[in-house]
Amino acid sequence: MNTTEITVLEEIELDNPIFIEALPGLGHVGKLAADHMIDELGATKFAEIYSPTFPPQVLVKEEGIIDNMLNELYYLKDVGEDNLDLILLVGNTQALSPEGQYLTCKEILEFVNQFDIDRIYTLGGMVTSPQPVENPKVFGAATCEENIELLKEAEVEIRSNDGGIVGASGLFLGLGIRQGIQGTCLMGETPGYFIDAEAAEALLLKLSLLLNFEINTDKLDERAEETRQMIAKAQQMEQDLINKANAGNADDLRYIG
Repeated sequence: MNTTEITVLEEIELDNPIFIEALPGLGHVGKLAADHMIDELGATKFAEIYSPTFPPQVLVKEEGIIDNMLNELYYLKDVGEDNLDLILLVGNTQALSPEGQYLTCKEILEFVNQFDIDRIYTLGGMVTSPQPVENPKVFGAATCEENIELLKEAEVEIRSNDGGIVGASGLFLGLGIRQGIQGTCLMGETPGYFIDAEAAEALLLKLSLLLNFEINTDKLDERAEETRQMIAKAQQMEQDLINKANAGNADDLRYIG
């Protein structure tokens, strides 16, 4: 029994599109990269996805406006020098349970595959350190040796014997294998606990190289700089507290002496 409700907003025709998944995950890296693509390249939303496997809540946005937990599908036509068609999956949530993940990803993949998708890219984050990373790397894995070679040519760091890829970013690749669809995962290096525009920018630049299109990332760079300043300020405040505590301890020792 289907659990996923897909509301089609526009009937479209695409030429063997590439399917790109970028749902929320570590550092919102993939989501931020895809949202930037949607804004910069002018993608059009053509479907909304609702599922009872999503969290049992709504989101309260600015001025008290309520929004549902949703996934959305956007399309782009004739992107880059290779005139590629793309389908992008974004949203504000993933399914909560393992069973919900399998059911929802399976039904979404069946829906987008009616357009005879050519391959799959999944976008996410990868934690390598709890500390913010300067010049974050982009890691990759793929379902076939041919795609691994393409990643190496793009100077993407290949993950090897390094655990799993959790959630939608992993499941879409696994489900794609079962249907004979090649897939690749790109993961931006991130601490994972804040919205990481710098990792998203690094990931997006690798994706644009792999798919041979150009995109302006100035807005991501500006957001990354704001985050760097915020982190630096927090670190300075933490150091000031440590210095103050140490000075207090020294005063106590002088008094005792």
